[in-house]
Amino acid sequence: MTTENAGPVPFRQAAWGTAALADRLRKLVGPTHVLVDADLIAPYETDWTGRFIGMAACVVRPGSTDEVAAVVRACHDAGLPMTVQGGNTGLVGGAAPASGSVLISLTRLIGREPVDVIEAQVTVGAGLTLEALQRHASAAGLHFGVDLAARSAATVGGLVATNAGGVNVLRFGSMRQQVTGLEAVLADGTVISRLGGLAKDNTGYDLPQLLIGSEGTLAIITRVRVRLVPQLPARAVALVALPGTGAALELVAAARALPGLTAAELFYPAGLELVREYAQLSAPFTAPAGAYLLLECAGPVDDLLGLLEASDVIADATLADDATGRARLWAYREQHTEAVSTHGVPVKLDVSVPLRALPELVARLDDTVAAVAPKARVIVFGHVNEGNLHVNVLDAGEEVVEPVLRLVAALGGSISSEHGIGRAKAAWLGLSRSPEEIATMRRIKDALDPDHLLNPGVLFS
Repeated sequence: MTTENAGPVPFRQAAWGTAALADRLRKLVGPTHVLVDADLIAPYETDWTGRFIGMAACVVRPGSTDEVAAVVRACHDAGLPMTVQGGNTGLVGGAAPASGSVLISLTRLIGREPVDVIEAQVTVGAGLTLEALQRHASAAGLHFGVDLAARSAATVGGLVATNAGGVNVLRFGSMRQQVTGLEAVLADGTVISRLGGLAKDNTGYDLPQLLIGSEGTLAIITRVRVRLVPQLPARAVALVALPGTGAALELVAAARALPGLTAAELFYPAGLELVREYAQLSAPFTAPAGAYLLLECAGPVDDLLGLLEASDVIADATLADDATGRARLWAYREQHTEAVSTHGVPVKLDVSVPLRALPELVARLDDTVAAVAPKARVIVFGHVNEGNLHVNVLDAGEEVVEPVLRLVAALGGSISSEHGIGRAKAAWLGLSRSPEEIATMRRIKDALDPDHLLNPGVLFS
């Protein structure tokens, strides 16, 4: 389900209007930040997975909220659709341009204010990478609660727009829990700004929360104020071999008693073998297991050791509390994405189910995929405490999407746990939302973007 190319290269300039509009955009952001050449635009037109490709009329790179507002007004006046893009690390085609749209790249919005150590908050530009935000917080003696493998490219604005989660949701929550305010540009160029960061502010509708997770369909987020947390004390990591998914759930339930528990990551033998081949890693245990659980605790290694010694479901385990050892154990989990991608373009399905249904989902996935793609390989890993699995299907196409999503819905789950709906899942939104909910969301879209110029095709089919 990809966006199709709109035509040959010469179509680009014709698609986005007159030379007068081109001149207007160049005057707004500078001539070097309006790209129309096919070779310069190409990197922006394919999403990170390689599954979704569009053809942008042009790429515009504003450098401030005022410039974003001016660009949006120009596109609005011309009736041109706009696609919003941050680090382009999404997995559902939400930042791949709708053909003929003006692609607004936010990567120049990298400003960062000094950390407010009293409030434990900071305001940053939407184009700042997660890694840069983490470094900025660390330099002030604080920590940002969200982390994920794409930290070097994923941007704060994109994380907010998709309500991203990552590996520390168990302790700190998703992006929704981190945001204390934001600034955004509506579809007509109006700027709304709520950056005060008040802990208590009950003065009507919470507009920032409305925009979180809206995937760029209601407004373009330009600045974000986030809360920070104290830096983690000494950390310990355990990699545990288990008989299967049920045992992993049992161990996680016991691990929640640890006050410092920060992560609980699940993966399986097929994924482990790919990672070992890709990263040239040795086997973590002498004997294979049915499932593997990685636990991280912000505390002494003795906390994890006591948990493991009290459990009767563990086949084997290894622990580390030094930086080198922790990184070595995390590599078995974090390098899944890169290892999968070396074997082709995967179909990526980020889903979640109630914890009680997780063993059944895992047990039925292979047969569900094999029924429509007999030669496919299914690689599964994810955040077990939230019932969130990243289902990666190799050697298959879009035919596997609907059966997997219908299985998830039948088990009472969500077809999108932390990456959004994007273009990839828009046709199946009804599996997770009722007709009444979708109608209400459409009314909100109509109110804030009546001409449907922002991210057309995203969220709604």
